[in-house]
Amino acid sequence: MVAVYALFTHAFPSSSSDSLFSFPPSPQPTAYFAPPSLSTFRNHEWFSLLKFTRTPRAEPKPLLTQVGLRPNQRILIQCRYINSATNALAEIGMLFSFFQEIGIDGEEAQVVLDKNPALTSTSLDLLRTRILSFRSVGVDGLELSRLITKCPSLLTADEIDAFLHFVRHDFEGKIEPPQLKRLFGTTEARFLVGFDQKVRLLLHRGVPREKIFDVLNKLNLYKALCLKSVEEIERTIAFLSRFGGIDLIVRRPTLLNYDLDTQLVPRVGFLTELSGGDEDATGTLLGKLPAILSYTVDHTKGHVELLRSLAGLTDEQIFKFLLVFPNVVSASRERKLRPRIHFLKQCGYSSNDIYKFLIKAPLFLGLSFEDNLAYKLAFLVKIGYKYRTKDMAAAMGSATRTSCDNLQKVIGLFLSYGLSCGDIVIMSTKHPQILQYSHSAIEKKMEYLINEIGREVGELLNFPAFLGYKLDDRIKARYELRKKVLGEGMSLNKLLTVSSERFSTKKPAYVVENENLNEEMEVLSDK
Repeated sequence: MVAVYALFTHAFPSSSSDSLFSFPPSPQPTAYFAPPSLSTFRNHEWFSLLKFTRTPRAEPKPLLTQVGLRPNQRILIQCRYINSATNALAEIGMLFSFFQEIGIDGEEAQVVLDKNPALTSTSLDLLRTRILSFRSVGVDGLELSRLITKCPSLLTADEIDAFLHFVRHDFEGKIEPPQLKRLFGTTEARFLVGFDQKVRLLLHRGVPREKIFDVLNKLNLYKALCLKSVEEIERTIAFLSRFGGIDLIVRRPTLLNYDLDTQLVPRVGFLTELSGGDEDATGTLLGKLPAILSYTVDHTKGHVELLRSLAGLTDEQIFKFLLVFPNVVSASRERKLRPRIHFLKQCGYSSNDIYKFLIKAPLFLGLSFEDNLAYKLAFLVKIGYKYRTKDMAAAMGSATRTSCDNLQKVIGLFLSYGLSCGDIVIMSTKHPQILQYSHSAIEKKMEYLINEIGREVGELLNFPAFLGYKLDDRIKARYELRKKVLGEGMSLNKLLTVSSERFSTKKPAYVVENENLNEEMEVLSDK
């Protein structure tokens, strides 16, 4: 630009001796070109960079004459420099116009050019083609302009074209735009090399084609694929194959985000040690909750230590509890685990009692106190349960397996049939599960008991488990079959509690007893 500036500020020669190329005596316009600063350019202002003013005629300078150039040659050289500068300005103007088209204003465009000077020598056709490629995979508008402002190399890096072609053609553009935006905003283009090879490795190792899109959309693509070599990914898959393999990755794609040696191996190792070295059992646990591997060893160890020290559970019991409720690792130790285990101990539970309770009612350690347990505890106290007793704890365990609304409706239903709060406590103490049954199912069984079997509702006080059997498959089927033999006065307890096998192949004891009684009555009548 300085050379252009020097030539533009040099006046056109004029001399009476050069009659053929002489200029009239009046002042001639001379082009002055100030050395440009790109920071002052605007896409709508570049034409104003050439300023034409009238100046006094200057004496011809001898510079070009001294090198043997004739006057017409001197003028030709000056015009060529003027045309070259004009073309350069036109190209710069077109570049700034291109930036405006994609939402980048003059100041931001200057920043982009400062970060990536190669843009000034890149064909506008290539730049527009690159923009169309981004738009074809869903990256467009304000997000695209922000990405380019942050990472101008996205417009010129050779690696981008191959990546976008893979996403657009091989994967039909099904990688979600937000994933691509995050990737482009955090990843240098050189890390995209081999991306297609790593994705094909996942397919080759068993990720179903229809699942690969979901896997990729849940990954941190930068951590899981771009920063890792094909060999590292292969090692991770091989390690996990001992505990569930590719299925774990399909169900929990973020496992690929973790480093194999510093994260996955220690976490799996801790759980395997807790299981007593049983890799199959560890695989079962991971299959139930692959997300358990998202917790650090220190985090999981803290939960295990609390169950050991406060609840008094053995490692074997703790691992079995994890198989039942692996989500316990997500519960707060101080807000949930510690106070609730302490509550069970206040109710008189031993370590073995706590273990049995947690196996049956694991959600006791996970549910919200304010939004769930507090309401249920209030219901139980209101109907007559004594606080901090084993019966209260057992009832609370059953209540954790139903909603607050259903529990309230169950209690209301019993009261509507004439049972008292004391009766409800008696029934639920004998059979705590009645508190967790669906209120609509209970009502149908009570209607059948009263209207079809002809019994009083008070019979439930002796046999509350009646409400736990299936109405059609067990209660109706057996009652209709046996009432012809035993009459309507049969024992419901004996009718329903006998196993299906014994019921269908042999005469139950109560049937034999009834037949013997009938025979004795016949003998007496004959006498």
